[in-house]
Amino acid sequence: MNPPPVDRTDPAAPRPPRRRAHTRARLLAAAGELFLTAGFARTSIEDVCAAAGYTRGAFYSNFRSKEDLLLALFDDQAAERMAELERLATACGALEPRERARRLVEALLRVEPAETGWILLFLEFRLVAARSEALTGQIAEHDRTVARALADVLERALPELVPPGADAGQAAVVVLAAREGLLARTAAGGAAAEELLTAASAVLSGLLGP
Repeated sequence: MNPPPVDRTDPAAPRPPRRRAHTRARLLAAAGELFLTAGFARTSIEDVCAAAGYTRGAFYSNFRSKEDLLLALFDDQAAERMAELERLATACGALEPRERARRLVEALLRVEPAETGWILLFLEFRLVAARSEALTGQIAEHDRTVARALADVLERALPELVPPGADAGQAAVVVLAAREGLLARTAAGGAAAEELLTAASAVLSGLLGP
């Protein structure tokens, strides 16, 4: 006896990997737009589902929660940033070591206009997470993942940014913490932000560079 056909309209039915990836990508894209315009707290799972054109069942087949969705977006942003940094390291290969270190540190710290919304969103989420033990653990795991990725980039492409007496993991943690603090102070832009960025780049490149 043949088994009954799978109902593809049933959100609990198994989906082909390609279709699942498409659903996930649409949910991420819709969530990114909503989070950037309305903020994390004011965006609901229902809002994301409506914008993406899916049901809650489709949402929960891809993400455990709204927080899980946002962390996936942050992971994607971090991966793009690491790829940009590797490309810059290759492009700066012919520079003398100190100037190369300065440019690379500035690239790590600078906030481009397109990033401002993401930075404000991340800061909002970190404040929310600070009041929740469960979210604190999730964001700590995200931080560790990003730090490991940056440490890998430092070891392979930017060894000059790992100072004597420290390892790549320690350098990565310090750079990321400095970046986050500077992002909070420079997200609005302007002359004061540029002055702070220049000062931070000079100090960090002197500490981390050759």
